[in-house]
Amino acid sequence: MANFLPQGDGNLPIWQAIIATTALFNTVQNFLTLQLTKRLYDNVPKEQPVTPLQARTFGIWTLTASVVRLYAAYNIHNKAIYDMALLTYLFAFAHFSSEILIFRTSRIGIPVLSPVIVATTSLVWMIAQYDFYVKP
Repeated sequence: MANFLPQGDGNLPIWQAIIATTALFNTVQNFLTLQLTKRLYDNVPKEQPVTPLQARTFGIWTLTASVVRLYAAYNIHNKAIYDMALLTYLFAFAHFSSEILIFRTSRIGIPVLSPVIVATTSLVWMIAQYDFYVKP
């Protein structure tokens, strides 16, 4: 099993692979059920419920982020891929924060705080370790 894990310095590549794999699960569930997506967006108006189309769109967005992060896990020293992975976390943070604070479609709770914490942790880690991983 260890042969499949990203090889490289530090733990960031492994973290990227774990988060990418978790996102794959999220992608699949968005195509199969609305149950977890409704828990995430738990404050939508009754006249604007979470729909299967929204869930599938969110699933594709999650799949895209997952692929970028998986590439980053195995190509952690590639500046372009590192930057794209970092941006996926910035976009996720912006999305979930805006759903809580601006659009108010999510209430503060574990379902929405989980991706916010992952995005924040990943952003801080990737920015702090930028010069360690990205080589000119």
